[in-house]
Amino acid sequence: MYRGREGQWAFLLHRISGVALALYLLLHVIDISLVMYGPDGPFNAFLGFYHQWPFRIGLVAVMAGVVYHAFNGLRIIIMDFTGWGVKYQAVMWYGVLALTAIVGVPVLVKVIPEIIGRA
Repeated sequence: MYRGREGQWAFLLHRISGVALALYLLLHVIDISLVMYGPDGPFNAFLGFYHQWPFRIGLVAVMAGVVYHAFNGLRIIIMDFTGWGVKYQAVMWYGVLALTAIVGVPVLVKVIPEIIGRA
């Protein structure tokens, strides 16, 4: 029976962040490929479109997703390649959340004023 324990939440968040990062990467590659159409092409229009509020907030979400996905990936590697990793997987997941917050707060302090300042 599903009980929503740490491992299940870690799995769900890891999958969501991975899919979101893959979609962001696809969008980024498509956007950058528009440069080949020259200075009068659609690249500048897309840049203007990306500076709207939903995309600015989405940029913060992408940064959080990258940090969480990286730290949780290290947790998964530890679980796979050590004998003790599975025993402490729940504690390590709380560590992943703590590290994500510790890294994320300075990023937010730097990025939020820039996002608000471009309004």
